[in-house]
Amino acid sequence: MANPNTTIQFDDDVDQIRRTRSRDPATTTGTDFNDGIVFSRTVSMGPRTLSMGRRTLSRGRSTEPSALRHAKSLDPEDPEESGLNRPGDYKQKQIFKGSQLFFLAYQSIGVIYGDIGTSPLYVFSSVFGSTPPARDDLIGVLSLIIWSLIMMVTLKYILIILHADNQGEGGTFSCYSLLSRYAHITNRDPREEPLVQLQRWRTNEIPASTLAVRNILERSTFLKGLLKTIGVLAVTMVMSDGVLTPAQSVLGAVQGLNVVVPNITYATVVGTTCGILVLLFIIQPLGTTKIGVTFAPVIILWLGLLAAFGIYNIVKFDAGVFIAFNPGEAFGYLIRHKTDGWLSLGGVLLAFTGVEALFADLGAFSMRAIQISWLGYCLPTLLLAYIGQAAYISVHPEAYAYPVFATAPPGCQIFILVIAILAAIVASQAIITATFQLLSQIIKLSYFPQIQVIHTSKKYHNQLYVPLVNYLLCIGTVIITVVFKNTTALGNAYGVCVMFVTFFDTCMTTLAALIVWRVKPYYVILPWLIFACMDGAFLSSALTKVPQGAWFTITLAAVLASILILWRYGKEQQWSAEKEDRLPLSQFVKVDQNGVYRLVAQQGGKGGEPISFTNGFGIFLDKGGINTPTAFSHFINKLVSAPQVIVFFHMRPLEYPTVPADERFVVSQIRLLPNCYRVICRHGFMDEIVTPDLAAIIYRHVRQYVLDKSRSGISLRAASPPPAESPNPADNPATTTTTPTIADDTKLPLDPEKKSDTTTSSSAHDEPSHDVPSDLTLSQLQAAYDHRVLYIIGKEEMHVKPKTAIWRKILLSIFLFMRDNTRNKMANLKVPTERLVEIGFVKEV
Repeated sequence: MANPNTTIQFDDDVDQIRRTRSRDPATTTGTDFNDGIVFSRTVSMGPRTLSMGRRTLSRGRSTEPSALRHAKSLDPEDPEESGLNRPGDYKQKQIFKGSQLFFLAYQSIGVIYGDIGTSPLYVFSSVFGSTPPARDDLIGVLSLIIWSLIMMVTLKYILIILHADNQGEGGTFSCYSLLSRYAHITNRDPREEPLVQLQRWRTNEIPASTLAVRNILERSTFLKGLLKTIGVLAVTMVMSDGVLTPAQSVLGAVQGLNVVVPNITYATVVGTTCGILVLLFIIQPLGTTKIGVTFAPVIILWLGLLAAFGIYNIVKFDAGVFIAFNPGEAFGYLIRHKTDGWLSLGGVLLAFTGVEALFADLGAFSMRAIQISWLGYCLPTLLLAYIGQAAYISVHPEAYAYPVFATAPPGCQIFILVIAILAAIVASQAIITATFQLLSQIIKLSYFPQIQVIHTSKKYHNQLYVPLVNYLLCIGTVIITVVFKNTTALGNAYGVCVMFVTFFDTCMTTLAALIVWRVKPYYVILPWLIFACMDGAFLSSALTKVPQGAWFTITLAAVLASILILWRYGKEQQWSAEKEDRLPLSQFVKVDQNGVYRLVAQQGGKGGEPISFTNGFGIFLDKGGINTPTAFSHFINKLVSAPQVIVFFHMRPLEYPTVPADERFVVSQIRLLPNCYRVICRHGFMDEIVTPDLAAIIYRHVRQYVLDKSRSGISLRAASPPPAESPNPADNPATTTTTPTIADDTKLPLDPEKKSDTTTSSSAHDEPSHDVPSDLTLSQLQAAYDHRVLYIIGKEEMHVKPKTAIWRKILLSIFLFMRDNTRNKMANLKVPTERLVEIGFVKEV
């Protein structure tokens, strides 16, 4: 008869080597890197099939007892076998079709295109400054605007860069994360590594030239550091623009009051702007969907009016401006004006500012939704708006200062002013939403302390709200508005970061094309060169504004980037210091020949101190680890004692709103200690896990696990601890076991292979053959729970090692100061504080 400890069968298809890029939902469970080759194990889980599609899990029912369905584990120390990793748990891109897709496209108009959509308010005035333009120059600038929208936005971003998403998330840092899944370019938190689906092309599946690029990148410390810096700088530059964009757009609209009320004061304009900005940030907790649905009609109406005004002005004044579609007009303008033409590119780029937020906001919507909304509505209306303005200005050159209000048909000025103010408020939403998206990404990759991130939608998984960032953006934007006072001054500070980010996006997407999409380098070099030259032309022009105000955004971005990189450096040092504590249980607990549980001797020898067991139910909390919780290793090593019933409680966060209650907990038994269980809690981002009744929930699942095993005729095979407060079993080698019972008179079945109650055996995964097995009774489990429940967590204190280099000591001291002031406190856990225990320990970094 087969060993009862291995009756749960897994189909191991080790003969077939597959890429983890495969989307087969039932087979891809884990990866192993070996010389560029990915080995994938095929796991069959019977009728309970797990899916890697949009929905996390299929709900097919099994006839097995519920706890056993959660406990199919050959080795509880193996994250794949214990339930910590399951197919379908990895984040997957959401795919929307039909009405949902068009609804998202509708939402995106209200969130993404406000910034680009309000650019017609100030582009021509920013380009020409204080001098009305001649018609030839006007046509040349219009040509630059048209082709910027076509090349920089439509071709580069809409048709190319949006494909460089990381499981649906966008932004430069997301592209960096995508690269890190296909190439070894970053270190990861060992606790978080199982949550990331690493993918890598095999050596024979990638062109030799592309493989050479990947090898160079992986071997160069400088290039890996450069990529990390670019990714972080892109985030901080978008955040810097997040401070300026609301001020720029709202102030630009409110300044339209100068047309309607010529004698209005600057104080009134600035005060009105600040009031609107505060209101904008107050409504952010409503969530992206509600805000997008509310704001979309405003932008749709605004762009529709601009297009209508454009058609009116083209027909009435100068249809000849359509010649601007000839790119030669743009080159002619730059050749005629040489340096001045090059400098004017700093004003032209305002026509597509917000394009960096378009990519960063990808996670809140989807690639198809953004493509539909841009190509189907926003691009045509913007082109008509700029062409119509040029048609009017060619006849009335003085109208360039306030092009939208001056070109409105008679009687429409007040109406368009109201709509412009509403549209300008909406314009700020793109960068605010993008900032939320990007900050969430850097938190997940340990570049920033853990702060509250709220998911605002169950249907659209990446729609987020970050309260702390919202407050800081509000304060910063109001201060900027008061200091700069007008859009011309803001325009000097604005634009540099946009161009840096677009250039970074060009470089990151090029690497993604090589390493992820496997495009050969000679197909990539020419497009990269074209877009890099365009980025360089706009960026170099924008950099001339550094003394006039752009220094502010660059400085702010550099300071924020330094903080993020410092935090990441400190976390990597922390992971290295914690490495010695991340060990399986077998590394510090053993059983001697007499069946006595002892600590493993630290300096060799026959063994350490014997472990005593006290009555009670101990829950060791662990955020997301694989092996034994650090709190337990320090607990047992310091106290040389353990609770009668031990539960390792691991929280496994998934990128889904919720996990069904019957699929949330996975229970398995660890046989290296008596009555020791591992409970994996797989939860979504809207599930509340740590609640006051957490112990009761855990107890119920452990009890069901024990009961289901007994009903299935499978022995628990757990070694029994000595009675609480009694001498250690070492003092009584003749310890015997009792027949376990359920509800006083129901016997738990013994192992079919056992010849007697005292027969010893062990599975292939058990530590020694010296276990003294017996079966845990439900009454013992109940008694331990009733006696005392303790929640045990670790509290790590870190110090800098003596004789550390001064530069390293300074960096780590700053990191530890930040860490100590951002850590979660015991009071934040929603469990009874009288049952909460902290195990303190000190680590040196």
